[in-house]
Amino acid sequence: MSISSEIDVHEELSGASIGPFHKLLGILITLITLFDGYDTFNPAYVIHYVVQPWGLAPSQAGFLVSSGLVGFLFGAIGHGSVADRFGRRGTLLAGLWIVNVFTLLTAMLASDFWSYCALRFVTGVGLGVLLPLGTTFINELAPKRVSNTFSLWGVTLGWSLGGVAAGLVGVFLTPQHGWQILYYVGALSIPLTFVAHAILPESPRFLAARSRVPELRALLARLRPERAAVYQTATFASVDCTLPQSTIGALLSPRYRRVSLTIWITAFLSLFAIFGLTGWIPTVMLKRGETFAASFGFGALMQAMSFIGGLTLAMLADRNFALTPRYLATWWMSGGIAVLALVFVSGHGVNLAIVAVAGFCIIGAQHVLNNFTAGSYETCFRASGVGMELGIGRVGAILGPYVIGLLQQVTGGPDAVFWAIGGASIVGALAIGSLGLAAANRLPSADVAPAEG
Repeated sequence: MSISSEIDVHEELSGASIGPFHKLLGILITLITLFDGYDTFNPAYVIHYVVQPWGLAPSQAGFLVSSGLVGFLFGAIGHGSVADRFGRRGTLLAGLWIVNVFTLLTAMLASDFWSYCALRFVTGVGLGVLLPLGTTFINELAPKRVSNTFSLWGVTLGWSLGGVAAGLVGVFLTPQHGWQILYYVGALSIPLTFVAHAILPESPRFLAARSRVPELRALLARLRPERAAVYQTATFASVDCTLPQSTIGALLSPRYRRVSLTIWITAFLSLFAIFGLTGWIPTVMLKRGETFAASFGFGALMQAMSFIGGLTLAMLADRNFALTPRYLATWWMSGGIAVLALVFVSGHGVNLAIVAVAGFCIIGAQHVLNNFTAGSYETCFRASGVGMELGIGRVGAILGPYVIGLLQQVTGGPDAVFWAIGGASIVGALAIGSLGLAAANRLPSADVAPAEG
């Protein structure tokens, strides 16, 4: 029996249950973002080994972390228009290959400050594709009612595990094999890339927007096999997806302006705090009297707690989208106050507890902000929206390690670090909290026309 009514792909995906193919793609994106998180955070474990041999000042040591983030900035902002025009799949695979090749070259060829920074810059261009596009892909794949939670399992789990893995390799392998082992381990992403070539499909919403109907039918049949017979003869509702001449202009149009500007400011402050803290936490904790193994372990602790914090926040956000900005504000405010407490208290137990809270709140909230951003824009320029958020955020990430290093150089101690990171988190909380209910009122659904009034 033929079905005469057109199928709305947005509704079709929103109403789906999480099936085997959803889970398979979630695992694949998890593994991809694992290597993204691993590559993003491993420079923190290089600093200890190269400061003296390369004769680096603290501000230069901070730039070892920032150099990859500069590349990330270009990759995150530049990839969006490519992915929105030519597709998510090919752009993501290209980013993976850039990371693969230049991670291996870093292990083999980086011999001084400038060669390391140059190789990390190009690696960062590839990393700038993986996290935002992984977030975009998951957001366009997952049922709307669980999009935040599914994104946490499909993107953030991998990114957090990657940060934990970087800490474990830093603690247990670098003393015997040198800092280069971090990048030889990172090159294990190469076999994963071949798996991604074989498994990863194009985004279903992108296929719908480009009227690639045969591919869309086949993909929907895998996502919702119980309706495969319907898709064989179905027609699909047309999607108005005209690429804007100016991505910035679209993101700053009246419908999106307030949400976009607020997200950009918040991402800048959040990532300033995150990368300032994660880039320097091993070195700062050594100065506070922690052992080498404990100091390096703090980074792994933060990443592990960030997943728990992000998952908790994601489940709250899925219950009530309208309250997401307020939940985010609560997380960042709590994390900022905890970090400020390190100015006044010390001790191993205190250090552990506050670093755990910082990971739970500050990094955990950033994961949900990424998905909130993806859900705030239409398919036509969703990748561009996420790319701009993480690109502008990476300006803060670039400045974080450098400014933190400079503050230590000027003050001679770690207290200024905690003032800067705690202050940035609190201001970020105030920024996103000011958004209030505006997102829900203006953007009832990213792929549905805005409410009147």
